[in-house]
Amino acid sequence: MDVITTALTAAIADGGTNAAYQMLKARLAGRSPRVDEAIADLEEDPGSLSRQFAVSDALAAAGLAGDRYLRAAARNLIEETERRRPLHPAQAQAGEPNHVVMQVFFATDRQQTGDRHPARLFGAARGPLSYGSCEVGIPRDHRVGALESPSVLRLQFRPDPDRHVVLLRIETATREQFFPTVADRVGRGATQAALLFVHGYRVSFEDAARRTGQIAYDLQFTGVPVFYSWPSQGRLSGYMIDETNIEWAQSQLTEFLTDFLEQTQAEHVYLLGHGMGNRALVRAAAAIIADRPDLAGRLREIILTAPDIDADVFRHDIAPALSTAGNPVTLYASSEDSALQVSQRMHGHARAGDSGAGLVVVPGVETIDASKVDTSFIGHSYYAQGRSTLADMHYLISQQLRAGQRPGLHAVDGPGGRYWTFNE
Repeated sequence: MDVITTALTAAIADGGTNAAYQMLKARLAGRSPRVDEAIADLEEDPGSLSRQFAVSDALAAAGLAGDRYLRAAARNLIEETERRRPLHPAQAQAGEPNHVVMQVFFATDRQQTGDRHPARLFGAARGPLSYGSCEVGIPRDHRVGALESPSVLRLQFRPDPDRHVVLLRIETATREQFFPTVADRVGRGATQAALLFVHGYRVSFEDAARRTGQIAYDLQFTGVPVFYSWPSQGRLSGYMIDETNIEWAQSQLTEFLTDFLEQTQAEHVYLLGHGMGNRALVRAAAAIIADRPDLAGRLREIILTAPDIDADVFRHDIAPALSTAGNPVTLYASSEDSALQVSQRMHGHARAGDSGAGLVVVPGVETIDASKVDTSFIGHSYYAQGRSTLADMHYLISQQLRAGQRPGLHAVDGPGGRYWTFNE
């Protein structure tokens, strides 16, 4: 089933009243009488598979199923429909819970809203640095790489930690409480390691927490997982605001990373950025490498997935700054990352996370062309075959294997130098 039909079906089943549904429907109106008729039939019975397939067939026949603007509107509609779900998790059944609880620590420069519900405690406005920890529920039958969420198509209207990745609890802390607590956790670990994740564009605090718990669980990370959440708007239309806010957040992230290295004594710190979040992460790391060589040696790996950074700026300014002290840097590039496609259209210049003819290959950075697999941390279809960024990161972090040593990759010698791609 195509994404447009899926979005229409979900929204109609939810009442069909939200603005995103009306917008998508208006964009489709009049472009094909067959599509208009099929949607009208679907509105009468969204549970009918025959009517769903009728919409899908009509879209394909009209050449609309692959329209990238309609597909983007459909993805936005799915997000809006999911956002309308009740926020209270379902009650756990009696007996042994069918989920595990991951503790993840955080720092954020989002403003607190005054709402104590975990999903709404931090909003999208700028605020002072806050610290704390979260409990994230992961189903015991979790599929590696998936970020399971309630689905209106499966008649799931409440987050249930036995079936979904759920933010269960947030506990805030002062700066004076936070770092000693994290230092104690790091010190009690066998590896004295920490993983710091910085999310990308269109991510709420809730989803940043869920994703961090999911990544740490899937990587079987034995250290302390931490995330930094900057004030992303959490919506498709918020790109320009997100772009401004990630620049604003850079100094706070640098401050936090410096404090983290100074006060926790973590010996192995892995930095992991996604999309737009890499903009602040690379500059924070570069500042520490330049100004604090006493701390820089504990940055064991800088991992950049689909970085939404100007490719020329990355080549000429950022890559040399990151690699000057010999800190290992891995870049996962993809021509399939939807956020990068949005960025390319808006900026008119290639991004460092793009693959293809403009693939960034520079000294000191191991570039992996991940176009054949998933760079979103959400998809999971390739993991069983060892073909995903998460599967590759597992070898990178747990065994410290370089690209030429990791299974599932093969080297390609291109005009700009050597890079790696996933095996077929």
